[in-house]
Order: sequence, then structure tokens, then C-alpha cells
Amino acid sequence: MTKPLKMLTVSVLTISIGLFVLSIGFRVSGIYLNTTASLPVGFYRIVDAPITKGAYVAFCPPQMDGFDRAMERGVLFSGDCPGGYGQLLKQVYAVENDHVRIDRAGIGINGELLPNTAQVATNPAVIQLPQYTLDAVLNESEYLLLADLHPHSLDARYFGPSHQSQILHVVRAQFTWHSHNKESHHEKTRQ
Repeated sequence: MTKPLKMLTVSVLTISIGLFVLSIGFRVSGIYLNTTASLPVGFYRIVDAPITKGAYVAFCPPQMDGFDRAMERGVLFSGDCPGGYGQLLKQVYAVENDHVRIDRAGIGINGELLPNTAQVATNPAVIQLPQYTLDAVLNESEYLLLADLHPHSLDARYFGPSHQSQILHVVRAQFTWHSHNKESHHEKTRQ
């Protein structure tokens, strides 16, 4: 093996081991790293707090064909959730006694249509998405989890309310940067 190739191999191996150890450290310390456009990119910490409107949560998505295809295409990571899915981070938009309407036009909560929630037939990863409909009042164990920053997010517009048993943690942003717009900036989140 030539010296440059050997140095490259050692470098790649060192970086891989370092990332692996870092990911274990994050998980043990209760830190999530969000790299998707669904929420501001950054670090989120598990907190001991109730599930309320506006809270960010880590949850297991429901088992469905859309998520299976997302895993096959590398859009959704594998993990410990049912179906082998990885956990997702979303924001709680509706809780008990909220009237939720979901259709192709988007999601309405208590009569107000939310921006960036219209359903699309496929997303940029060319995943065929279900056309979900709902017109109901949420019960005490149901939560509507969304990501209205991104019009193609895999969220409640395609699978409806999530049961409380699917929500694993409430999380708070610790350090985020907004990469969803052209003027990316850094922001320290204080909470």
C-alpha cells in the first residue's frame, strides 16, 4: 500500500470511528441532532416537560408504505421504532379538544388553515405519499405533529394524529441554525 493511500485509509477510519463515538455520546447525553429541513437544523436536548402545543417532540412514526419507501431511499433513517424506523422530531400543533381537518388543501386547526401544509402526491425523493383525510376533534391521547417549515415534510398531513404512546420525549432546541432559507444565520436558542 502506498503512503498516500495508507494515510487516506487511516484518516477515513479515524473520522468514521470519531463520528460513531460522537453519536453514542449524543444519545447517552440526551441530545438529538436534527439535519432535516422539517425543523431548524441543530441540536435538541431531551427535557422533562409535558407535551403541550408548540413543544418539539421525538416520536416513532406509524408503520406505513410511505415510511417504508422513505427508508429504502435513505430519506428516513433506521432505528428502534416499530417497522425499524428511526425517531422523528416534529412540533405539536394540536392537542385534546382541538378540531382538526386534514385534506389535500392542507391542515386546519380550529378553523384556521395552516401555511405550508397542503398535501403533495410525491416529495422530492419521489416517494408516493398517501392522501389522508380527517375531520375530528382530538381526544386526550392524540397529538397533531407537524413541520410547517417544509412543504414536503413527512408529517401528520399524511398519517393524521399521533397517539401519546408514539411520543418518546419532549425536546428543546439548544443550538440551531436556519438553513431553510438563503440567508442562513446562527441562533442560540435560550429555553
